[in-house]
Amino acid sequence: MGGTGNMKEYKINGKPVEQYWTEEVAKYLEGKTIVKVAYFSKDEVKDMMWHKRPITLHLDDGGILIPSMDDEGNDGGAIITNYKNLDTIPVI
Repeated sequence: MGGTGNMKEYKINGKPVEQYWTEEVAKYLEGKTIVKVAYFSKDEVKDMMWHKRPITLHLDDGGILIPSMDDEGNDGGAIITNYKNLDTIPVI
């Protein structure tokens, strides 16, 4: 019964969903440089109606990456890493 052979593969614009989103995100992130790292301020958290203060990654093109606990943006989120002494960047 194992495997995914019978599961419908979802597509966006004719591409498998994983391929579509990988290519779409790559357009914005590949080659960018992080120029600033800072936690959300207490005022920013209040404006978002969140309870947790996530780290933010500011990019050289003006983009900002903000971890969220889910796709709906219900609260700030942590970032899991593969760094030996920084396995998680916590929310505060």
